Amino acid sequence: MRFPDRSPVSLAKLEALRSKIAKLGLDLERVDEQFIHGSGPGGQKINKTASCVALCYPPLSLAVKCQESRSQALNRYLALRRLVEKAEELLRPAEAPRIIKVIKRKKQKDRRRRRHARKTAQESLKEWRELAGGNGA
Repeated sequence: MRFPDRSPVSLAKLEALRSKIAKLGLDLERVDEQFIHGSGPGGQKINKTASCVALCYPPLSLAVKCQESRSQALNRYLALRRLVEKAEELLRPAEAPRIIKVIKRKKQKDRRRRRHARKTAQESLKEWRELAGGNGA
């Protein structure tokens, strides 16, 4: 597969993707690329055009399929970007943006859970004191 030189995305996005590929050490020559007929809603037009892009990278056993747009060129770029993101998650999980988001969200939920537990414990202690004080104890 050749790197998409002409693409409907900006040159800065293409360069960012190219640098990610170089940083990960992926060989684009080993990427198998197929253009297949689309499916789903869209009627006759989507079923007749080969705008869906399927990429396969055998060294890491990764496969990606993209049909977000009606444009084959845009789907090609989006599929390659997804393939690079999946490779990044496998090769460098500490730097992968999706994994960083998941970890951040988990920490936030844990913090909220601890705060809620502390608050309910204080409220129940306050209620218990009021009940104990009301009985003449």
